Amino acid sequence: MTALIVPWSIDDPVNQAILAVSEDRLQGFQRDPLRAIARQSGIDVDLVQERIRAMLREGVIRRVRQTLMATNLAEGALVAWQVPQEGLNDAFEHLVAEDPFSGHVVIRTTDAASPGSNYRLWTTLKVPQGYSLRRHCQHLASKIGAEHFRLMRAKQLFVLGVGHTRRRGMAPGSRSAELADALNTKIVKLNDLEWRVLTALKREFEPAEIRRDLWAPRAAEAGISPVAFFEVAKSLSARGVIGRFSTFLEHVKPLADGQRVTRYNALFHWAVPPGREIEAGREVGRHHIMTHAYWREGGPEFRDVNVMGVAHGMEKELVLAHKGAIDDHLHQAGIPVSYTNVFWGGRSEIKPSEISPVAYRQWCQAQGIDPSAMRADDADRVAEAAL
Repeated sequence: MTALIVPWSIDDPVNQAILAVSEDRLQGFQRDPLRAIARQSGIDVDLVQERIRAMLREGVIRRVRQTLMATNLAEGALVAWQVPQEGLNDAFEHLVAEDPFSGHVVIRTTDAASPGSNYRLWTTLKVPQGYSLRRHCQHLASKIGAEHFRLMRAKQLFVLGVGHTRRRGMAPGSRSAELADALNTKIVKLNDLEWRVLTALKREFEPAEIRRDLWAPRAAEAGISPVAFFEVAKSLSARGVIGRFSTFLEHVKPLADGQRVTRYNALFHWAVPPGREIEAGREVGRHHIMTHAYWREGGPEFRDVNVMGVAHGMEKELVLAHKGAIDDHLHQAGIPVSYTNVFWGGRSEIKPSEISPVAYRQWCQAQGIDPSAMRADDADRVAEAAL
C-alpha cells in the first residue's frame, strides 16, 4: 500500500490559508494555537496539525515556536560590523556557529558606495539582563577580526511580525488606516519560576511535538502542573513579554522543491529630525509590507539615520517601489527625510538569540571568560547609552 503523501508546498491552497494566519497572526500566549489557526483560517484543526507537521518535516517551515518580546527581556541591539573583505565569510560562520546570542546574521550590500557601506556584516544581538552588550561585542570583535562595530539599540518598536504569505502580491503603498503602535523596550524583571516557564515556552517544536495538547510536555519540562504553567504564561503575556506563536518559513534558502518564499531582503534607513522619530516610525510601521520597523540611532557612520525597517519581496524593483511609496507618504505627512538608504541582504542565517542568564554563564565559561567580567557597570552603561 502506498503511504499517503501530505501536501507540503507553499503553493497548496490549504497551506497558503494556514500560513497566512500562522506566520504572524497569533499574538500573545495561545493555550490552543492549532485551534486558533483553524478558527482564523477556516481549515479543520486536524488538517492544520497535519499540514504544519508536514511543512516542518520538509523544511518549508524552518521552526515552530512561541516567540518572546526579547527586547523587554534582555539587553539587545542591531550590530553593524566592519570586517576586512577577506575575513567576511569566516566572521559570518563564527557568529552563526559560536555565538548563541547573535540572532540574525546577514552580509549586506548597498547599490553604491555610501555612508556605512563598509559595514558589511550585520547581526542582531541579545545578552541577558545585567550583562554588557559592548563587552560582548568587544570579545566577538577579537574573535572575528572586526575593525569597528556600531551598536544600535531599539528605542521604540513599531512593527514586529514576519508574514510572507499574506504579503505576496501586495501593492506598494498599502497601509493601515491607523498609525502603528509605538512599543517601548523597557526591561521586565522575572523570577526563577517565570524564567523556567519562558525557557520551556520558547523551545522550538519538533514535527512529532505538533499535537493538540502542545503545552503539557512543556509544563512537565518546567517542573509544574499544566494549570500552573498556563497561569504563569498568561501573566507573562499580560506583562507584554510574550510575542506571538509562529510558524517561520524558510525565507532565505531555496525550499526542497526549488521554490523561494522571498528573494530580496531590504533594510531601509531614514534620517528624520530629532524629536520626530516616533511620529515617523508610526507612519512607516503602518505600511503593510514592513516586517520590522524601529527607532535606532545609526550615528555618524550612517549619516545619523534614526528610523529603520525591513521588507522582503520576490522582485527588487517591487521592493524599491514599496520604499518609494513610504518615502512619498513621509513627505505627504510633513516629515522631512534628510538622508535615506537601502542595505540589501545577501548570505543570511536566522536563529533565535539565546537570552537565558544560565546559558550566558555557561557560554562564558566555555570561552574561558569569567562571567563577572561581562557584567555591565556604571561606566559601561554610560558608554552604551551614548551609542
